[in-house]
Amino acid sequence: MKAVMLKLGGSETAAIATDRGYVPITAINRALGAQWGETLMELLENGQWEALVRWHREAGGRQALALLEAVPTGEAKLAPIVRRPRKIMGLGMNYMEKLIELKGSADDAPVLFAKPDTSLIGDGEPIRLPVQSERVTAEAELAIVIGRECKDVDETEAPAVVAGYAASLDMTAADLLAQNAKYMFRAKSFDSFFSLGSELATADELPEWERLVVETVHNGQTVHRNTVAMMRYNPWHIVSFVSRVMRLLPGDIIMTGTPGSVRIVSGDEAECRISGLAPLRNPVNMFKQA
Repeated sequence: MKAVMLKLGGSETAAIATDRGYVPITAINRALGAQWGETLMELLENGQWEALVRWHREAGGRQALALLEAVPTGEAKLAPIVRRPRKIMGLGMNYMEKLIELKGSADDAPVLFAKPDTSLIGDGEPIRLPVQSERVTAEAELAIVIGRECKDVDETEAPAVVAGYAASLDMTAADLLAQNAKYMFRAKSFDSFFSLGSELATADELPEWERLVVETVHNGQTVHRNTVAMMRYNPWHIVSFVSRVMRLLPGDIIMTGTPGSVRIVSGDEAECRISGLAPLRNPVNMFKQA
């Protein structure tokens, strides 16, 4: 199943993707007398996501969706899948090319960092350049969305606690980070420095996750490209590792690393392309944030 967040009637509501467009959860609730949560965050926090996925797989669910009016894909205005996740975590240098780019050393464990939810924007929303930085970079990353509360999960258990995948862009004030590695949190925490896709795809929609291609795209041109199979730490290892550090909650986001970064300036467009997911694009604001 693929689900999105729609901007509809002045609010944001979850919707299920179909061949005809997006069927809002509100329409499903009205037609069936159901009480599904009306946002993806509500579905995750209320423990309804897995039940909705099962319903979608059933013949009755598919038949119901076929009868309901859908918002055409070309007319849909989308929002990020969640607006206020409890945690946004990232993994540094998880592709060898990125490790070489940063002149890093191969560590024995993933390099973790965090971003505040005030850095979160969605598709089409502007990346605002901070006055404190003269060199900002953008990186495309596959994001994992946690579906169940969990702690200390084994790698084999990790798929069961994941709600699905999403596209993401991670921005960094690269000149600040270059001054001192201790500045990582500051360099990554400016407003609009994390873009999250509008589409959440369950693992069965992208079953061969090793073959997923992640591309950092700059003004329409692919600058960096790699497959998930080339990650130093695969998605399930990442989830297990992070869960042994902290309790993971529904809606938490974990970025899994980037094949490479690109410098962005005013007037540019940064894009994340991942096979099987809708592209995520953000213009770079011509005005710097104070």
